[in-house]
Amino acid sequence: MVDKKFEEILKKDSRYKLEAYLFVLAALEYTREMTGKPKHVTGKELLEGIKQLGLEQYGIMTKTVFESWGVKTTNDFGQIVFNMVASGILSKTEEDKIEDFDNVYDFTEVFEKNYTFNIKND
Repeated sequence: MVDKKFEEILKKDSRYKLEAYLFVLAALEYTREMTGKPKHVTGKELLEGIKQLGLEQYGIMTKTVFESWGVKTTNDFGQIVFNMVASGILSKTEEDKIEDFDNVYDFTEVFEKNYTFNIKND
């Protein structure tokens, strides 16, 4: 049962909140739809999906929301993914490495400095 697996993950690694894990799963589905890949996506593709979904859901508050979950860098998302791999929630290929998530983008740059407001005139 997935709930038990998450409980085990959170006991072993308390750096990240449950919301971060659930968001990564949602971002994985989002990324699969975005890329047209029904199964495996790369770490970089997942991080792009995380970025896009984060901006869609949280806007300029994305970095703040991620940090409230304990996520401060793309490396943290790699830790979350590989925690889920270790617990059997996700799977990986031989080519997948945690290093795929290392410093892919800077949260301040992506979620704050480069953020654009969309103003709709009705």
